[in-house]
Amino acid sequence: MKRRTARIALGLCLTVSLTGLALGAGGLPDFDGLQDLPLPGGADLGDHPYEITAEFRDVVSLFPHSAVKVNDVEVGRVTRISLADDGWAARVTLKVNGGVRLPANAYANLEQSSVLGEKYVQLVAPEDMRARPDLPDTRAGTTKAYARNQGRLHDGALIPLARTNRNPEIEEVFGALSMVLSGGGVQQIQTISGELNKALGGKEGDVRSVLRQINTTAKSLDKNKKHLTAALDGVNRLSATLATRDRKIGEILRDLPPGLKVLSDQRSSLVTMLRALDSLSTVAVDTVDRTTNDLVADLKALAPVLKNLADAGADLPQSLQVMFTYPFTDEVLTGVKGDYLNVYLKIAAAPGTQIVPPVRGGAAATRSSLPLPALTAPSGGGS
Repeated sequence: MKRRTARIALGLCLTVSLTGLALGAGGLPDFDGLQDLPLPGGADLGDHPYEITAEFRDVVSLFPHSAVKVNDVEVGRVTRISLADDGWAARVTLKVNGGVRLPANAYANLEQSSVLGEKYVQLVAPEDMRARPDLPDTRAGTTKAYARNQGRLHDGALIPLARTNRNPEIEEVFGALSMVLSGGGVQQIQTISGELNKALGGKEGDVRSVLRQINTTAKSLDKNKKHLTAALDGVNRLSATLATRDRKIGEILRDLPPGLKVLSDQRSSLVTMLRALDSLSTVAVDTVDRTTNDLVADLKALAPVLKNLADAGADLPQSLQVMFTYPFTDEVLTGVKGDYLNVYLKIAAAPGTQIVPPVRGGAAATRSSLPLPALTAPSGGGS
């Protein structure tokens, strides 16, 4: 009976294969083998399925005819797996039931049904769209969320690498677990926990205080982050300025050691000078303390003089102005009328001066030596 059933199944397969070959020769879709035959069961694609493409970095154990699910419900299948144009990613072609509506920015995840189960592709809507899985059709109008996501996933759409990922393989999990168990520090957990208990035992209050202070510090830093950013920007500008003047800074640093050497050589002299200044300051303070009363009395005696000078006001500058215009002040010039001013000169001859008197009446006069008296004569002069 079993042999007969197997023969019937094999005959059906050969019949279907021959039918596919005949259809391919007649111009219908080609038949490449048993993998092109639809398997029993699986998702119902409906009358108008649409095809999308997703790019993955890794498609280990994913084959054509693998399931495509939405919320763990089969809605399509994988039709083709090929290499992407960049040569580093895999391009998976998916055929999805036409009645399934997903946003245009949907995600594609490569998942596994169980530990040793089959791989399948899970189509996931973004977080803000999962509350509205049934998006309206473009012909019936759009909503804000629908417009924000640029419509629904349509035929020929591409899901890029940025919106695809995969779950870790069982081999990767076991490898990481073996690393942890063999040398990852599992044996030291008890030691670490014991040491922490010893370190923190009886110091819970101090630890809480430290945590509170850390919390306060973090809050203060968060409040002053603008000032911290401004300070860092200032340091950045300062460093840029110093970088532009590195040559001058280098010269200063080269000249600095000789100067420090001179200071070191004259250290004893500087110390002596500072001690002398200390002694001088002591004497000066003592002198000021002893003459305080006299200094106060002198200042009080000086007060009337300063008061009189203040009361003089503008008279003092005017009198000084007159002193520089002696003997003719500006006021004298305003009182002179005309172009001439009479000036009287008093001339006195030096003692022993000889003068000859004039001849009078035509008679000869005897010359005699007479002393020259003081003469006063008017003289006219130009102003």
